[in-house]
Amino acid sequence: MSWFPQRKQRTWFQRACETILAAGPIPRHVAIIMDGNRRFAVKKSIAKSEGHVKGFDKLAETLEWCLDLGITEVTVYAFSIENFKRSSDEVTCLMELSRQKFAKLLQERDLIHRHGVCVRIIGDISLLPRDLQELLAEAVTISAENKRAFLNVCFAYTARDDMCMAMRELTSGVKEGHIKQSDISESLLEKCLYTSQSRNVDLLIRTSGELRLSDFLLWESSFSCLAFVKVLWPEFSIWHMYAAILHYQRNKSKIQIAQQNHTIERERLQRESDYRNMMEESTLSTTAGTSSSVNLSSTLVSVEAPEHKSIQVRVQQYASEREKRIESFLNLVYERRAAYVKSLLPTRPILMTKPQSLLTC
Repeated sequence: MSWFPQRKQRTWFQRACETILAAGPIPRHVAIIMDGNRRFAVKKSIAKSEGHVKGFDKLAETLEWCLDLGITEVTVYAFSIENFKRSSDEVTCLMELSRQKFAKLLQERDLIHRHGVCVRIIGDISLLPRDLQELLAEAVTISAENKRAFLNVCFAYTARDDMCMAMRELTSGVKEGHIKQSDISESLLEKCLYTSQSRNVDLLIRTSGELRLSDFLLWESSFSCLAFVKVLWPEFSIWHMYAAILHYQRNKSKIQIAQQNHTIERERLQRESDYRNMMEESTLSTTAGTSSSVNLSSTLVSVEAPEHKSIQVRVQQYASEREKRIESFLNLVYERRAAYVKSLLPTRPILMTKPQSLLTC
């Protein structure tokens, strides 16, 4: 099945539902845990591989719904690092399905550009077979300039691995002198995650009836509306999507208030941190060459003297310098990641053969 299937005509009732939903807030970023492919295969007495194929077909259909509803960013949990623990036959089948579908995506690059879709891969793709890495890298590269809609595919991903990777970036940044240890904050850690280029997740949907996140976007879903749907992923319908959006609309205001309060508190903590670090640096500079045991109160007196700039101005200067360090550091991080993706591109054009219609495993 194509990533861009032929659009199905909506019934008058579906169009009416979409008109009603459009009167309220529509989530701009929806994340989906596509759970239930294997159970669907058992239920229908078909091979597991065929269950995963049906799961992809449902993804393509769901992406069409999202575009029609005005949802501009979708993140899907395609393959967890934990999935490598499954049987070798199933992992091999999933890798082969991914090869076929991303090869198909590259064949449909004209449609990618026509719809303005930017494809991002989120996860440690170094864990994947080299030929699949090349396909993913090419899909990311050819769509990088598209800005109308965003498809984030979490592949070889877990939230814990993502956070560990972000901490390694911060540790390296401090060791290499790009940032100070005092620059590390919740906000900076967030900017080092694989998902740093995405907006906040508004609505997270999990199918199959399981009431857990399975290590998916744990950080990014802190202020998301969660919808747990009691249906296997291949059986997910547009009515389930409508219900999830309605659930989001009913809870959006409460979540928004909590998020705003958190943002205010985070900004307050950052201002306090800037003040404290500025004062510590002032203390060190004041006592350079003399005793290092000057207390904070004596430093406060000295910096408030007429010949010194006001505390507020000095804190603003410190914050400005911190922001410059962080911006420079993040540019290095993003450039390194972009260079890694570029290094995975094949040295010669990929032969665009038509993918097999069915898996052979």
